[in-house]
Order: sequence, then structure tokens, then C-alpha cells
Amino acid sequence: MAQWLPFVLALAVLIIELTPAHFIYTGPLLTATPALAAVSLGPRGTLAAAALALVISVTTATYNQAWATLQVYTNFLALTLVSIAGYLTSSAVQTRRRSELEQVRRIAIAAQEVVLRPVPARLGPVRAASLSLAAGSEAQIGGDLYEAVQTRYGVRMIVGDVRGKGLAAMRAVGVALGAFRETAHYEQDLAEVMNHCSAGLKREAAVPGAYSQTIRMEGFVTAVMAQIPKEPVVQVVNRGHPAPLVLHRGRVHALEPASSLPPLGLEELVAHRPGKPESYPFVVGDRLLLYTDGVTEARNGENDFFPLAETMVKMGADTTPQEFLEELHQALVRHTGGDLADDVAVVLVDRIE
Repeated sequence: MAQWLPFVLALAVLIIELTPAHFIYTGPLLTATPALAAVSLGPRGTLAAAALALVISVTTATYNQAWATLQVYTNFLALTLVSIAGYLTSSAVQTRRRSELEQVRRIAIAAQEVVLRPVPARLGPVRAASLSLAAGSEAQIGGDLYEAVQTRYGVRMIVGDVRGKGLAAMRAVGVALGAFRETAHYEQDLAEVMNHCSAGLKREAAVPGAYSQTIRMEGFVTAVMAQIPKEPVVQVVNRGHPAPLVLHRGRVHALEPASSLPPLGLEELVAHRPGKPESYPFVVGDRLLLYTDGVTEARNGENDFFPLAETMVKMGADTTPQEFLEELHQALVRHTGGDLADDVAVVLVDRIE
């Protein structure tokens, strides 16, 4: 409503001046138009409101044949001065806000990088790389998570997406990653590692506090875990997350689960306990990609989704994991025009032995 007030005032002045009610002194109302716009509309809105006020002032002065009066010139002078002051003030405020937003955003990204450390370039039988991109220009910490570790059971990875943003989402990321990093080394069953992450989130939601309440309200975390043992397979546990992709001999295969499982935090929706990992072929030369929906749901100007599978085929398997993710980053920038609507987290591994 506040954004429309300057234009409502200008319209009121126009009606008064073009009707028998023009005996009412409207100078203060018209002068207030750019001042109000400077508060709620920014520099461009201030210029638009000032231009509208100027047009109305010229129109009413001509209609009422008042060009020879001192009042008209006084109103013009006041309107000009207030418009200039409003534009300069709104520009300064906008610049300060952008600076503060950028500073907060840098702090948020730095805090996120502390939790989301890059994965090692070599993990047992695979080469690996990770990518994390923040969406848009908002200074909010996202809820994407990833990790890859080498254990006695093989290389284990997780990629997940906490619903929502902000400190509560980042707290949930820390809880899930903490549970994964601990249990991945001693829990033999990959599904049980996932269950430990879910249990950790439930414990965090049960602790009194504003962040815990927000976690309870947000409700769930989608996640996928993958394990690469010595055998030429990859084992996957998927809890409501986009299916991993495998590039094998120039073709991409989605590792779709045989049955759908609920995200972490929504286990009460199913009557049975989530089952065992599912195995898929994964041989030397294959490439495995785990990602969040910020990749596949990225849209271009025509509202088309990002073609991730086609992009994997086009890039091939000749690049290193890090080079591939750099090219993927550039492809996302080209597709979206540099304006991501959601955060992105990706882990890529190549089987080399």
C-alpha cells in the first residue's frame, strides 16, 4: 500500500485541480509525492513520481491559467528541490543496503564453507570433486549438504537438501553431516548410517529453542547416500532425493530406487522401516554424479529446466572431476543467465580402479 501512496496523492491533486474543488491548496500534496516515493520505491521510483508530479503541475497550471502567479513558481521550486533531495537520499540508502547485504552474504558463504568442506581429490578407487553454489543475491545460508569419506567399507558419500534457508537450515545441515561423518566409519549398513542422520535431526528438533522449532516447522531433509566398495558396484540409499546419475560408455543412467522412501523426518508416513541399499553396476571408467534439485530445476528465460543428463553426455568422461564441475558451473550460468533460483550442491566421482 505504501508503494502506491505517492501516485494516489498525485491522482488526488489532479482530480482536485481539474474540478470545482481546485480552490483547495494542493501544493504540499504534490511536493510530498517524490518524498514519499524516496521512502518506499527507491531511486527509479522517486524519478517516476517526480516526473508524474511535474506533468500534473504543468497540466493544472495550464488548465487553471495560473502561470503568471507566484504560487505556481514557488510550487515548481519546492517540487524540484524535494525531488532532488529524495533521489539523492534514496540512492544513498540503496547503496548502503547493498553494501550491508553483500557483507552479510560473504559472512554467510564463509560460514557455509566451514561446514561444507571440499571433498578430497582422491578417495580409494575413485577421483572426486565437489561443487557448491549459492542462489541469487539474498544473504541467506542455504540448506544443501554434501560429504565424501573413505572408510573400511568403501567410499561413502552423501548429498542432501534441507527444506528452507537461514540459520535453522544450516543447523540441520551441521547435525546431518555430523551424524554422517561419525557413523560412516563404524556402521556397516549404509541404511543405518542414513537412519542415524534422521535420528540426529529428530533429537535436534526436540531440543527447546527457536532454531529447533524452525526445524520442526520446516519438517524434512531429502538425502541420498552412495557407497563404492572394492567390488564394481555402487550401493545407494535414497530418501526422497533426485536419483544419482551414472555415465557409462557415453550413456547416462539414472539410479532410480525400486521403491520410494520418505525424506528424513517423515518416516512416520510409512509403516515399514526403510530397507537395505540397492546395488547398481559401477565399473572402471564410469562417472557418478550426486546433486541437489537446484541443478535440474534451474530454468532459462523460456522456463526450460537444465538438461543435466544431456550435459553429462556432451561433456563426456575425458575431463577430470574438477574440470567437469567447472564446465558444469559455466553451463548453469549460461542456462540461467547467472541467476540461480536455488542453491546447488554436487559431488562427482570417477572410478579409476
